Amino acid sequence: MSLIKTIKQRGYYFFSIALLGLFSLTVNAEGGISIQGTRIIYPLDARQVTVTMNNLSKTDTFLVQSWIESANGEKSKDFIVTPPLYVSKPQDGNSLRLMFTGKGLPQDRETVYYFVGKAIPSVDRQATEGKNALILAAANRIKLFVRPAGLKPEVGKAPELLSFHRQGKHLEINNPTPYYLTLTEIKAGNIRLQSVMVAPKGKATLSLPAGSGNSIAFKTIDDFGAMTPLLTKTIS
Repeated sequence: MSLIKTIKQRGYYFFSIALLGLFSLTVNAEGGISIQGTRIIYPLDARQVTVTMNNLSKTDTFLVQSWIESANGEKSKDFIVTPPLYVSKPQDGNSLRLMFTGKGLPQDRETVYYFVGKAIPSVDRQATEGKNALILAAANRIKLFVRPAGLKPEVGKAPELLSFHRQGKHLEINNPTPYYLTLTEIKAGNIRLQSVMVAPKGKATLSLPAGSGNSIAFKTIDDFGAMTPLLTKTIS
């Protein structure tokens, strides 16, 4: 049996659960909802920060639902997102406010959360009347870093402090800084390794193939989502 949940808001109809079974019609919006930026930096002492979401479609309207998740993927009560639910018209932009209401975060390092924006496309009810339809809801999920004031060193100097150690067939990455550092375009010798995020004052481990040499080259992702200049370090 099919299950449909319909939300009517401002004259639009939205299906949050698709019809099950055989599909004779697929509704797929071109463009869609995008989040401005690839990460959010939330100063711990800030009252709020703003996130901009844009509807890139020239024709489609979406119901957009947003929330914050903790590092383990569970919805978090540490933030209020305003508005949590709104209708985004074609080529429209909307600003959301994030307000931290939690307590007890570490003062000597960042804490990571995730901002999630889920877009459900509107449907012409008459066009789909009597037809099976699959409505796809797309969700964007980006990192949100809560950053206490006064962390040392400056965030731009943090990548230079990473150290790399060979542990048998693995590479251990040591991050002594108070920041989450995402390493990308990693090459051990001429061998490319997968990207990885290393927690503040923590470690991460990657497989290190034979013949990878004794040097590591990498870039990191800065606060604006851009890649930093290439750095080269010795593997000890």
